[in-house]
Amino acid sequence: MSQLTHFDAQGNARMVDITEKKETHRVAEVRGEVKMSPETLELIRQGGMAKGDVLGVARVAGIMAAKSTPNLIPMAHPIMITGVTLDFKLLPPDVVEIQGIVKTDGKTGVEMEALTAVSVAALTIYDMCKAVDKSMVIQNIRLVHKSGGKSGDFVREGEKSWEK
Repeated sequence: MSQLTHFDAQGNARMVDITEKKETHRVAEVRGEVKMSPETLELIRQGGMAKGDVLGVARVAGIMAAKSTPNLIPMAHPIMITGVTLDFKLLPPDVVEIQGIVKTDGKTGVEMEALTAVSVAALTIYDMCKAVDKSMVIQNIRLVHKSGGKSGDFVREGEKSWEK
């Protein structure tokens, strides 16, 4: 495992200096899940939640969260995000799977932005459905793929291609 980069030689927290890094095209894909009762999943599918379009609101919340990442994660750099997509797959009997993809052309990656987007989308699903299902579980939020930058590409082993 490589050395942790957010600490200096004395062990103090620091923001990584990216001044000398080269700009590259960077992409991060993150996935996560919200496990719920089959009845709750069916209400989402039918558009029957009292608060409205659960997945539409979760999509907007996730996009807003990606753009707000440096305000939430202390050592995350403010970066110019060039694209954010959030998609959802209903997996009967009881799971909403979330996929977030964030892109930039810059000196640092967008993994934290993609992780934040999927996490907030999952929290929004929970918030919009909690009146009918307080037993929901947000789970398995993970980096699936990243490209660009000095460390190169990462692909999580065993992850299947995500199709809508």
